[in-house]
Amino acid sequence: MADQRVAARYAKSLLDLGKEMGTLSAVKDDMDLLSKTMTESRELRLLLRNPIVKHDKKLAILKAIFEGKVSDMTLRFFTILTEKNREAAIEGIGPEFLAQYNAMQGIQSAEVTSATPLTAVARLEIRKLVTQQTGHAEVQLTEKVDPELIGGFILRVGDNQIDDSVRTSLRRMRTSLQENSYQSKL
Repeated sequence: MADQRVAARYAKSLLDLGKEMGTLSAVKDDMDLLSKTMTESRELRLLLRNPIVKHDKKLAILKAIFEGKVSDMTLRFFTILTEKNREAAIEGIGPEFLAQYNAMQGIQSAEVTSATPLTAVARLEIRKLVTQQTGHAEVQLTEKVDPELIGGFILRVGDNQIDDSVRTSLRRMRTSLQENSYQSKL
């Protein structure tokens, strides 16, 4: 919880700085790369959380990974974080920055899981549903396929979830039939 709060504050500072300096799109690209790298590298996440590894060593590793791939402002940002002993928060800063950036731009993120890949028509309908629910004009849709759903979809928008899958319908029906204790009165 504390790391998430710290990540949110640093992400907000970076967002404001990028906006002020006119490099917001470059910083967003940097945070996309940071999020992707952190997601893919468990070793890096563990290293940044490790209190035994010295701060200058962590900074050297971050520079080796990101130098030439991110802006100078982002590298300076990493330097500030390591000087203030906040390397563990780096993992959460990327996703938090992207969430705040999307909120600022009026973009709503949504995740849809379906049994088969979505058709163009279904994708359009889901975007329309999210727009109606949230009021945001632009929707960033992440699609996943899970054949175990049998049919239908599960839509997650923020903290809300709409589960319209066949698997869930069958589960509800089974529960209902098990609870229904019909007794014949002959």
